[in-house]
Amino acid sequence: MTSGSDAVLQRMMTLHPKVIDLTLDRVHRLLTALGNPERRLPPVIHIAGTNGKGSTQAMIRAGMEAAGKTVHAYTSPHLARFHERIRLAGELISEPALTALLDECVAANGPDEITFFEITTCAAFLAFARTPADYTLLEVGLGGRLDATNVVEHPALCIITPVSIDHQQYLGETLAEIAGEKAGIIKRLTPCVVGPQAEDGLVVIETRAARLGAPLLAQGQDWHVWAEAGRLVFQDGNGLLDLPLPNLPGPHQIDNAGAALAALRFLGFDAAACEAAVTRAEWPARMQRLRTGPLAASAPGVELWLDGGHNPAGGQAIAATLAAMPKRPTHLICGMLNTKDIGGYLAPLAPQVQSLHAVSIPGEANTLPAEATCAAALAAGMQATTAVSVAAALADIAADDPAARVLICGSLYLAGSILRENG
Repeated sequence: MTSGSDAVLQRMMTLHPKVIDLTLDRVHRLLTALGNPERRLPPVIHIAGTNGKGSTQAMIRAGMEAAGKTVHAYTSPHLARFHERIRLAGELISEPALTALLDECVAANGPDEITFFEITTCAAFLAFARTPADYTLLEVGLGGRLDATNVVEHPALCIITPVSIDHQQYLGETLAEIAGEKAGIIKRLTPCVVGPQAEDGLVVIETRAARLGAPLLAQGQDWHVWAEAGRLVFQDGNGLLDLPLPNLPGPHQIDNAGAALAALRFLGFDAAACEAAVTRAEWPARMQRLRTGPLAASAPGVELWLDGGHNPAGGQAIAATLAAMPKRPTHLICGMLNTKDIGGYLAPLAPQVQSLHAVSIPGEANTLPAEATCAAALAAGMQATTAVSVAAALADIAADDPAARVLICGSLYLAGSILRENG
């Protein structure tokens, strides 16, 4: 039997018949009942985009905290425990504090419908408003324009990381339509850092910013970032920074670091904070090396990695990361949701791997069956089979190649189950 925050969270799942129902009406109603905590937050940096939101947020937080600032952070989804979504002045929210907040929000909401994400976002705002901090880092859940986080009227800064095709059933079929939803976080006269964008998306972002008088700080125009001679080089109107490469692995983290550095420089942080941003950030399940725990111990010679990327852009980023790593036979253990473009995700990965073991995501109603993932991998030109579990797949791979590189991938939900079991 569940108790504490888990029990309240389970009850919250029943407050609306849909998991996702994009509108701001219910959020505004509940926030009004709670006394409008969203108006009393420490200065907000609001982050939207398809890929890179979490990594960019993690780098900004690392830089700010290295400079002695206290930082609230809100992110989703969680991996192992819901508490990961709400970080108060640098610390994950405690179980007693979370339970009390959730109870308060349920009572204030009464019998009215509200989605799980909406009511938990209101709980985060309540926590942030009651706890002193220097900044609030707010990550969009889905889209931007109608996302529950998009009720802060005067953020200090907005950030839009790369926009690509994902969540078409909610955000639109074209890149321009999706970029329009992401650009919905831009507020009148509020500066906005913009990471690298396809031309179709950038035009939409620029058009909204111009209409609102919001200054843009765009990659390739107002700031530049690149890797050179094993270093990261960043340049903007304030000059040039020569920094170590990001500690978060993968070539795509160069662009994420650029957005984080552009934000920190705009906010007045110095070179030491910028260096800490790229060297001290931690972000689980983004090409995370698993060195300890039962799963790693079961195959001690295997180089074991975990990644939660789940769309075509994520597949491209992982493929580029694998291509840049020292050569080693590489095998995937993959489980995905049935709402994702699995063919688009797997296509860039096929040239980088020797095989794929398909699994169903344990405990996830919307998992793509392992057989369907296997069929998609075969269609992408991979050698593929199914496995009853990640542990069984890992044992199979290790038996054939004890020194292989193995990447568990395809979904943040799969990554979360691995982190819970392997913790």
